[in-house]
Amino acid sequence: MCLGIPGELVDTVAEQPDLGVVMVSGVRRKINVALLADQDLRLGDWVLVHVGFALSKISEDEARAVLAFLESIGTPYADELTALRESNIDGWPGEH
Repeated sequence: MCLGIPGELVDTVAEQPDLGVVMVSGVRRKINVALLADQDLRLGDWVLVHVGFALSKISEDEARAVLAFLESIGTPYADELTALRESNIDGWPGEH
């Protein structure tokens, strides 16, 4: 099963236009946004993220519904967030 997690676009990477920064449940991550080059992404937009790629642009309502569902799963989702925080490969402050 493939799982996409909603992330809010919170920053861009000027020197690498195919990258953006999303906030996923309190964790900042660089992701590849090249697949959505035709979507006119803006800060504050929500995207569905899977293995480091933004796969689709989604509404804030859809993002919040998916996040609520994921949070209702409990421990498995919490474990995934812990692993995401601990995989701090991008060096963003606050990811520890």
